[in-house]
Amino acid sequence: MAKRRINNVNTAPLRRIEPDHHWRSLRQGDRVNVSLTPGFESAGVVDAVTGDATAVWVELDDGRGRTLVHVSDGVTIVPQSTTAVLPQES
Repeated sequence: MAKRRINNVNTAPLRRIEPDHHWRSLRQGDRVNVSLTPGFESAGVVDAVTGDATAVWVELDDGRGRTLVHVSDGVTIVPQSTTAVLPQES
């Protein structure tokens, strides 16, 4: 049997491969929110970041394990705010 050959295939990536500006600022130990799809968000800690910031390992909270996220996965990683508003004591 002959192999099927597809000519003139668009070789452009389906999703962008450049990380958002905040992906480049992520460092090991940073607290982040990982949004897989709207409504499915999880918090965790950055375990490792590739040199070009296109892939990030995140250790998810509550023992949900470690996950590798690539910029082309369509996943959003947002650093958690480090400034929390503390209630004032009366």
